[in-house]
Amino acid sequence: MIRRKIIITALTISAMIASTVSATAVDRPGLVPHSVWKSGQAVIKVGLIAPMTGVFATLGVNQRNSLQVLADSINAAGGIGGAKIQIVVRDGGLDPVASTNAAKEFAGDSSIAFVMGPSISSFYAGAAAYYEANKKLNCQAGVAALDFTDYKYGFRSQDFFKDDYAQELSILQRKGVKKFGMIYEAGSTGIAADAFFKDSAPDYGLTYLGWQVITSTQTTHDAELQKLINLGAQAVDISNNAYGAYTTQAAADLNFKGILFGGSGSQNIAFQETGGDHFVGTLMAAPNYQFPIRDKSTWMPGYKAHIDAVVKQYGVTTGPKSGSTSPNGTAIEADCLYAFAVASNKARSFDSTKVRDQMASLDIPAINTPSGVRIHPGTNHNFYSADGISVYQWFKDANGWYTVQVNGLAVLNAKCTIVGWLMHRSNGAPLICTKVGTNLYYKAQSA
Repeated sequence: MIRRKIIITALTISAMIASTVSATAVDRPGLVPHSVWKSGQAVIKVGLIAPMTGVFATLGVNQRNSLQVLADSINAAGGIGGAKIQIVVRDGGLDPVASTNAAKEFAGDSSIAFVMGPSISSFYAGAAAYYEANKKLNCQAGVAALDFTDYKYGFRSQDFFKDDYAQELSILQRKGVKKFGMIYEAGSTGIAADAFFKDSAPDYGLTYLGWQVITSTQTTHDAELQKLINLGAQAVDISNNAYGAYTTQAAADLNFKGILFGGSGSQNIAFQETGGDHFVGTLMAAPNYQFPIRDKSTWMPGYKAHIDAVVKQYGVTTGPKSGSTSPNGTAIEADCLYAFAVASNKARSFDSTKVRDQMASLDIPAINTPSGVRIHPGTNHNFYSADGISVYQWFKDANGWYTVQVNGLAVLNAKCTIVGWLMHRSNGAPLICTKVGTNLYYKAQSA
């Protein structure tokens, strides 16, 4: 009897120790989520639906590359619950029918535990019904619009368009812009953005001049931009998709001196290639895109580790005309798989509902994630909140294209390098780079 009590006590202590170690490993996953449980599976399949061919194939290829880099790292660390990740890809092109059919296939395939894609809000709106009906956990790095509180099994790892625009409208206001318009293709994102601008522009002292609707088959936006110029536009919101590059070309054609602004899609070098020097000054809202920042010491550790691995394995793309460079990967896509691995470890299961519940409760610090942005989805299922959105401005000099962050943190009276740079203090108060004598310093912005 005594011996049995000793055994039980020893087992209990061992279990407590194992539980403590596992919980620590799960809650602090580091740059790679290590295996902390045994699923009994050799392989865990995750699906990707993305444009692998066509005009926007760069997006799909980069998504796949980032997923593979992270999958390789997790697999080398023991997989998820001992199961090695296998990525299954379907080409959705920029075709809503092909994308929806792929979503329907994955939703009904019990061997696929997790799905990413399809990109573009209107495509996802059609696919989501299949995911919800089949309780298929999914994560979207290419859906800027739609309210994800409407979905039980869908999560977003892209910047929510309202968070982007709130940051950018604030910057337009500080820069003295009074009138702006939008050039965007028809669809869910355009409709949502148009409604947001109508409702929110007055809050920033801005006049919204309306939406010039374009189609995916257009190769020039000169007429649309000219209409906005005639109305006095000082800034124009451009498409987050590849089509927005034609608006930068229109800016060059019409010698538009105003500000172009858009979402994270503007990191695609197609914008510099098409718009040339008229892309200089464009504002881009994104969840941490540090690659074009000259000071590499500012890169977040998880982001640096991921991008360095992407570049080592897949290289960079260089625009033949612009010379602009971009890594052949997209870190916010990797965040989807990263969060799935951590949530599965927490749930110690691949059951979609259990993993979903754990994913919603995640709070992973920015230093660990592939994107370099804190992941904390909460009830709205958005990985990133407004505090995770950065606004960058594109510049070009003799050494090529680069960005500066215009809504980052700065210290009052600290030296700066470009007049007009907008930053903020830790309390949110705006600072502007101002010339004082022969030097430049961050100063409080006057009302």
